[in-house]
Amino acid sequence: MTAPSGPPNGRAGTAPDPRLAWLYLALAIAGAVLPWLANLEFIRLSGNAFDLALFVAQANANPAAQSLSRDLLVGASAVTIWMVVESRRLGMRHLWVVLLSSVTIAFACAAPLFLFLRERRLAELQRQG
Repeated sequence: MTAPSGPPNGRAGTAPDPRLAWLYLALAIAGAVLPWLANLEFIRLSGNAFDLALFVAQANANPAAQSLSRDLLVGASAVTIWMVVESRRLGMRHLWVVLLSSVTIAFACAAPLFLFLRERRLAELQRQG
């Protein structure tokens, strides 16, 4: 008995919804703007420089902040590994842009940006196959 073969997205017979891709892109934009508004406020309050040590200290200043920081670290690590694996599986291009945006803009931008690019790749594969 052989394993069933299907499209790489595992959704046999369903076409990707282009609205979903645009929703992911909107979330990527929000994920870039909202964290950076907070970052700019942090820079303003800390003396017009991005003090990484102070940023990390404040991100761990109390149990609630520690919870959010650790949650982001573990979740972002797992999703980043998946993004690398999934991009190779689907033959996606421009993963470097996603990974770079994760460390220079925000993971909240990078994750939905990856999903936007993934949906576009799935649609491309659907058209080819």
